[in-house]
Amino acid sequence: MNTPPLASGPEGPSSLRPLLDTVLEALGEGARARGGPLPAGGPGAVASRVRDAVGDVLPDDGDPEALRHLVRALAEGSADPADPFCAAHLHCPPLAVAAAADLAVSVLNPSMDSWDQAPAASELEALVTRLLAGEVYSKTPRGAGNCATSPHRPAADSDALVTTGGTESNQLALLLAREIHGPGVRLICGANAHHSLPRAAWLLGMPDPVTIPTLDPTALETTLSSLQGPLLVAATAGTTDTGHIDPLPEIAHLCARHRARLHIDAAYGGGLLFSTRHRHKLTGIEGADTVTLDLHKLGWQPVAAGLLAVRNGNDLTALHQRADYLNADDDTEAGLPDLLGRSLRTTRRPDILKIAVTLKTLGRTGLGALVDQVCEQAREFAQLVHDHPGFELHEPPTISTVLFRPASATDDAVAAVRRKLLTDGRAVLGRARAANRLWLKVTLLNPTTRQADLAGLLHLVEGTTPR
Repeated sequence: MNTPPLASGPEGPSSLRPLLDTVLEALGEGARARGGPLPAGGPGAVASRVRDAVGDVLPDDGDPEALRHLVRALAEGSADPADPFCAAHLHCPPLAVAAAADLAVSVLNPSMDSWDQAPAASELEALVTRLLAGEVYSKTPRGAGNCATSPHRPAADSDALVTTGGTESNQLALLLAREIHGPGVRLICGANAHHSLPRAAWLLGMPDPVTIPTLDPTALETTLSSLQGPLLVAATAGTTDTGHIDPLPEIAHLCARHRARLHIDAAYGGGLLFSTRHRHKLTGIEGADTVTLDLHKLGWQPVAAGLLAVRNGNDLTALHQRADYLNADDDTEAGLPDLLGRSLRTTRRPDILKIAVTLKTLGRTGLGALVDQVCEQAREFAQLVHDHPGFELHEPPTISTVLFRPASATDDAVAAVRRKLLTDGRAVLGRARAANRLWLKVTLLNPTTRQADLAGLLHLVEGTTPR
């Protein structure tokens, strides 16, 4: 058997080109076979088709058509976030330019645990993370007017780490709080906080979190006044279920007055920073000690593309580690950058490239326009629901999530409608519980969705609802 070609090196491009053609053809074949936003038949049928396509995973003799067959099977059995009827989760369709950049990372295969494995990527990460930290911790000059339109002047010592997403970012935020304030620091969060926050407190051996129904300023004031010891408040800028944004300025003020540390989980809502129209919804975010961002949501990146921004870069010294083969003291003193304290992971790919390429290609205006489009789609869909006598709207959208339900339907009926659409492969809708009832959830992250698509989705739900 001949040695299989490498992706990089002198022969890499000529080896990759025919393989990329194969992948693109197989993606198209799989999408046509799927014929909708997700495969029909439910879990059993999808699993059966995958097993049939894969056959023997490790045969004695290799299959030269494996790439085509497996990519086609994956595409046929995938939920397609670029389909306007695939609107359940914070699961965006990635931009083509970002996916292309991700290919370059796969080919070059840098590893971000030492400078000698990622010379250019480490500098690119430093540039982009400082920029994004500056977006979070921008300071508006006195008298400059609305922060949404004023020049940005970032906090000088802010920084950001690249993560795999909101869960890792939230865990890092709690870890930093524990290392700075001691193991007795207690988490305070609302009932709508992401499940990764109390889970991180458990993983880190912190005291049981204090969960209050909402981070209403009055309730938070009462809670902060009644507790002793170091405290960490975790607010949310864009909840998973509704997109709700906690009252950030008031929360930041209370945390400062009570000397409590503040973390803001803006995994969903952080993308509003790029929009001049919606940035004001995040007023107060600059008061947080740490902020979670996820650009594989309102940033249209392939997974993974998370960040944790920190107001004080010195907080990151808690992550410092020494491994002689990666960051020996004499190498660091000689000027080689120390990357090991930039993550809890050792080997990690430079996910920063796709982010950098997207920011540079679209600019603030282009990225902000995408944010504005999906927010406007949510407003339009909510209006369609409001105007339809057969449906009930939970509340107007804050970002791009809309909760609705067939009027007079039971919770069991709402759940059955969602599962029917999934099993038939006709639509991917989410579910959320709010106001003690079950709702269908539409999360709009596809900027190419048209108003006719929104009307068609509502019509599809109407036709699936038992009468």
